Amino acid sequence: MKTILELIGEQLISAFNECGYDEKYARVTVSNRPDLCEYQCSGAMAASKEYKKAPFIIASEVVAKLEGNQIFKNIECVNPGFINIILDEAYLGTYLEAMRSSEAFGYKSVKKPQTVMIDFGGANAAKPLHVGHLRSAVIGESVKRIEKFVGNHVISDVHLGDWGLQMGLIIEELRDRKPELVYFDESFSGEYPLEPPFTISELEQIYPAASTKSKENPEFKERAHTTTLKLQNSDPAFTAVWKHIMNVSKVDLIKNYSNLNVTFDLWKGESDAQPYIPDMVQDFIDRGFAYESQGAMVIDISLDTDSNELPPCIVRKTDGASLYATSDLATIIEREKLYSPDKYIYIADKRQELHFTQVFRVAKKVGLVKETTELTFLGFGTMNGKDGKPFKTRSGGVMRLENLIADINEAVYNKIIENRTVEDSEAKDTAKIVGLAALKYGDLSNQAAKDYAFDIDRFTSFEGNTGPYILYTIVRIKSILTKYIENGGSIKALKIATPEGSKEKALMLSLTKMSDVITVAEEEKAPHKLCQFIYDVSDAFNGFYHDTKILVEEDADKQKGYISLITLTKSVLECCIDLLGIEAPDRM
Repeated sequence: MKTILELIGEQLISAFNECGYDEKYARVTVSNRPDLCEYQCSGAMAASKEYKKAPFIIASEVVAKLEGNQIFKNIECVNPGFINIILDEAYLGTYLEAMRSSEAFGYKSVKKPQTVMIDFGGANAAKPLHVGHLRSAVIGESVKRIEKFVGNHVISDVHLGDWGLQMGLIIEELRDRKPELVYFDESFSGEYPLEPPFTISELEQIYPAASTKSKENPEFKERAHTTTLKLQNSDPAFTAVWKHIMNVSKVDLIKNYSNLNVTFDLWKGESDAQPYIPDMVQDFIDRGFAYESQGAMVIDISLDTDSNELPPCIVRKTDGASLYATSDLATIIEREKLYSPDKYIYIADKRQELHFTQVFRVAKKVGLVKETTELTFLGFGTMNGKDGKPFKTRSGGVMRLENLIADINEAVYNKIIENRTVEDSEAKDTAKIVGLAALKYGDLSNQAAKDYAFDIDRFTSFEGNTGPYILYTIVRIKSILTKYIENGGSIKALKIATPEGSKEKALMLSLTKMSDVITVAEEEKAPHKLCQFIYDVSDAFNGFYHDTKILVEEDADKQKGYISLITLTKSVLECCIDLLGIEAPDRM
């Protein structure tokens, strides 16, 4: 189904062509002055330079060709040469009815679906999720859902940090705490236990303790290095411990990601890439891409077009160890072998931009991916406190994500019970749904690359551009529809009517933007633009609701038109919040 902008554009293209002007000047946009018009074309200004005519004359000629067109209620030329357009109400009603009865509200899926690999820049094993993991999780989940909606095949990978020195540190700290375990008995030759020798709570204490000890005790740190090397060389005892660490960690991570309504197709980690590294680095050397620099093996990535010289990518350190870049390049080899993606999207802190620039350029330079493969880094900013500094607990530590979720759920619960409209148990269940919406919408409504301030009072407000306001709008529509049915009405076989009031038309116009917004949100990897659309529709609905007596309307046909319109509104909003990883309760 074509969008309103496409349909209006077709009319203007025809008119520009008939007048002898290039159709490239017929671009139509939504007006930024809704008090003057609904849509606008400013192409006559640019065309005047090519055709040596005043913009007003060109625009007037085009408008003359469109007089009487059924799409437009009014189309006029205004100085210095703008074409202002107001849509015909009957045509708008017909368009909304087609949108209502179409699959996916008339959205046209991509013509050539792509395989898209989304890398969430994963959490570390053996460590609880904290507020720093929030953005990659919620932004990645929304990008994933948007990509699927447009028709692409998506593979999402948590990409856990499950390798390197941290594992040696954990194993050695475990040795100091429980030296009697069979993993540390060099004479042991039996089967290692299936049950882990620690709980998730113990594991979460072990890593920070080991990290602190390594900074204070050189001997301990050296032991951890030795153990890490043994693990990487497949030592059976340490491999068994590592598997316990991963199994226990994954159970906890799956639970916590599920609390965010975030899921992954793959639970791979850095360890999965390790088998590819030796051959990969040797291949880089053999083909002349990698060379020695101060004992390390590096690959140049600078281009003549760079404004600043970029450092080479180190693929092997002087001691023979690999780095994050090495692991990411080897991961690409595995992904190409297993999935051959058309597009990669990496979700990570924007401070990692140089890292991904290096990885992407090496991948293209050495031919790990095709020239046509899209490699995108979606870098996000920091979630700060109201003081503008990175968000911390009151004691100054990094807040665990589950504690942040608990705090925001409590704030929503307190607001819900103030109204005393639901039972306590229902209020708690509802608070979890609304709290998650407050948290995720508060994050996603900001442009990903920008820092933002976490403000629990603002995010949990039921007014303004917030998650609770959006959900309350949907719940309000549900309530109206429920009462309509209870009073004997039916929402079957309804049809969108021609709008009569300005608020009704404004709501309809807001709904027509859905396809365009989703297309832009996918192309720009910009969930915040979808949030803005959701808010605009919600605001338009509430304007219509306060201006219209829906349930007491005496004209049955007019009431059916209202009910059909708000049913479509509810469906569009529910579809769009689902693309954010949010759901709405039945009552609030």
